[in-house]
Amino acid sequence: MKAVLLRLAGFTGLPLLSLVTPFLLVPIVARVAGEGGWSSIASGQAIGVFGGAVIAWGWNTLGPVRIAQNPAPQHRAEVYRESLRTRLVLSAVVFPFVFALAWQLAAPEHRLDAASMSLTTAVAGLSPAWYCIGAGKPALLAMFDTLPRVAATLIAVPVILLTTKIWLYGVILLAAVVVSLVVFQKIAMPESGRTFTSWNGTFRQLRQQFGPAAISLSGTTYAATPVPIGQAFISSTVMAGFSSADTVYRFGLFSVMALGNTFQGWTLEAQDASPTRRHVAAIASHFALGLMGAVFLAALGPLATDIIFGSVNRASQAACAFYGLSFLFISASTPFIRNLLLPQGRQRLILVWTLISAVAGVTLMFLAATRGWADGIALAMAISEAILFLGLLIPGLRRLSTSQLEQQAPSSPRP
Repeated sequence: MKAVLLRLAGFTGLPLLSLVTPFLLVPIVARVAGEGGWSSIASGQAIGVFGGAVIAWGWNTLGPVRIAQNPAPQHRAEVYRESLRTRLVLSAVVFPFVFALAWQLAAPEHRLDAASMSLTTAVAGLSPAWYCIGAGKPALLAMFDTLPRVAATLIAVPVILLTTKIWLYGVILLAAVVVSLVVFQKIAMPESGRTFTSWNGTFRQLRQQFGPAAISLSGTTYAATPVPIGQAFISSTVMAGFSSADTVYRFGLFSVMALGNTFQGWTLEAQDASPTRRHVAAIASHFALGLMGAVFLAALGPLATDIIFGSVNRASQAACAFYGLSFLFISASTPFIRNLLLPQGRQRLILVWTLISAVAGVTLMFLAATRGWADGIALAMAISEAILFLGLLIPGLRRLSTSQLEQQAPSSPRP
């Protein structure tokens, strides 16, 4: 219990620090940009989220499992080396693409701001957070993921206030991330000289990880599309409030990620204690978090967006309530995916249900957007997350039951 509490403090407290810090910057950005500019910037960030998922290429889901299940330093160094090569190859394609797409969708006077912000979220695909999670080392997570982002944000606040140049935040954050990655590489891979001299297996590795990558990409696609879809069909003044609701929702997802990071390594590592109890604790904790987040968004979401982004960017009650439902379902489904089904090789099952929910969600988003119904886009998001949760609930519970039977088997008398 002491170990899990320490891990919970590290993997929850540190990402929550990352969550709180942007609140210093976002109100400034929203007010400097205005209504049209704010929706453009939010669209750029959403596009960057998808780009980050492409760059990560499944390492955020499969990587912690590979690190947690084998603590040998040589094994972990080789896993990180493989990940770095594949992600750098993808970055060379993804960064120009998200920059150009964000530029195209933004209002003319905010194209550079939106394109720059797309890179600030896309660069998350290069984060070493998954390695730190699998190794169960929150101190590494703090040093090489959380603190660089916090420092970049604190520097960017006075810079934007003095210059009103929002795109400078992207420059500052990218510089901080590059420095942290260079230093982390020397820690994770003491023999780093081999990293960039052998590229032969890189494309084979990309093919082998297509399954986990497809799961992450399909889920991220519909998760990142609400604002860009709305931006393409609905006026910027209407989308300003919707973008505020979407931003608060995505800040809240940091807490789901943090809780998932806490429990993933804990439930998968070699253990003498009951694994079933650990899985049940993870499921109950995620459901409780989802319920609290849903209540907060539904009840206080409009007020929170008014305070943070200004009255002109206030979100509607309906959009916040629908995003609250999305938060509940995505939090509840996380332990089934990360702790029960994915480690048991049920990638195809997860992928099928993710694709079904993504197709349904994106289709409904387009229908709502083409009719000018911004709140309907948020409703489509909630429906897609509900489909994914319900599709994985029974297989996940079956796997939980199986693990309990496996635990009891050795103690049963032999015939």
